[in-house]
Amino acid sequence: MRAPVELTMVGAGLRGAHCYGPVAHRHPDELRFVEVVEPNATRRRKFAEDHGIPEDRAHPGVAEWLASRRRSRAAVIATPDRQHVGPALAALEAGYEVLMEKPMAPTPEGCVELVRTAQRLGRTLQVCHVLRYTAFFRRLHEIVRSGVLGELITVEHRENIASWHMTHSYVRGAYADTSTSSPLLLAKACHDLDVMAWNLGDPCLRVSSVGSLQHFRPEHAPAGAPARCTDGCPVEPQCEFSALHVYLGEQDPDSSYGWRPRTPFSWMPLTDGGRFDPLTGMLTETAADRLAQLAQGPYGRCVYRCGNDAVDHQVVTMELASGATAVLVVHGYSDTDERTMRYDGTRATLSGRFGDFSPSELTLRHHRSGEVEELPVEAVPGLHGGGDVGLMRDFAAYLQGDAPPRSEGAEALDSHLLGFAAEVARSEARVVDVTRSLADWGWPRGT
Repeated sequence: MRAPVELTMVGAGLRGAHCYGPVAHRHPDELRFVEVVEPNATRRRKFAEDHGIPEDRAHPGVAEWLASRRRSRAAVIATPDRQHVGPALAALEAGYEVLMEKPMAPTPEGCVELVRTAQRLGRTLQVCHVLRYTAFFRRLHEIVRSGVLGELITVEHRENIASWHMTHSYVRGAYADTSTSSPLLLAKACHDLDVMAWNLGDPCLRVSSVGSLQHFRPEHAPAGAPARCTDGCPVEPQCEFSALHVYLGEQDPDSSYGWRPRTPFSWMPLTDGGRFDPLTGMLTETAADRLAQLAQGPYGRCVYRCGNDAVDHQVVTMELASGATAVLVVHGYSDTDERTMRYDGTRATLSGRFGDFSPSELTLRHHRSGEVEELPVEAVPGLHGGGDVGLMRDFAAYLQGDAPPRSEGAEALDSHLLGFAAEVARSEARVVDVTRSLADWGWPRGT
């Protein structure tokens, strides 16, 4: 029996500790974490305890980690967005294979540097584009590339972000300030750009984009609204975006947690020591823990008084080399987190719906016969339709020589650079020549 692949977790925050870490517990014969790098002492200690990592393998920084004796073959880079490049480059140079969170870097030049470095060293660089590892998007990809649609004419893809997710991540949370994180298009919708590029295999020639921060602004705050939802806001009981509604749910003394969730983010950990295991559905925080955090931490703030600048809606329009067109819509006012899409070809139309917390569906409509096929999609539990688990298992299988890479850095780079080009188009209100932009950023087509 083969030994599991040994990994180092660099960044034990939400993605590292809550999404990828538990996969090692569920599949201990395939992968295990033997080291952790995390500057936050509470997170570092908790991750080490969860994975049986001794103290001398729990490092506060990358320098300390790389100065110690090497114990793993690969590193998972799950640091905050603007802290991806340094650890990833250092790990590659030190001989580690690397799986890194998206977006790869806060600049197009940084993304190119990562891929060039991996190529120069002959190292693995894969990106956490988790949608590629879901049963739904694998099936969608197979159908689009099969030719059953005929010549593809136009594509519409929507990233519908639930309002509670929008306010958590892009208003109150880590991605609210784009100067310290990434634009919404890269922080959230780079998954969608990646799936579209993967499915279409058709280079984008020109891109335009419009979008803005329309609603979550100070001038839209209700009269008398205080700085926090916990400070006696007069409209809190009716507010769509109330932190008490999003994070506490309905009080329920019969529940071991003290509340009954009203949104999936009622399970989102709010403390460094809090843990939610998506594989078991268990949360370590009590209602009292969470209420205390809302009274003093970032997630209890009024959504209209957060100083955020991330856009809350955006449209990207693409002209492809084949002559086909594609449109991506991203917005933060959906009733649930889901992605919807439609691919229209000369022979058939494919439409789909993919949700983290709702059933997924694919429908194929044949133009000539009028036949409608409801295509079966495997229902897989877990975040991103099982994509987080699939990603980690696939990366381990790749390192064992049992599977081909599915999200290589060079391929992910194409969709990242398209995202940067779209941001230029939006911020400068112009149509961007993508081929010229790629050359300017050091990644000419055909590289």
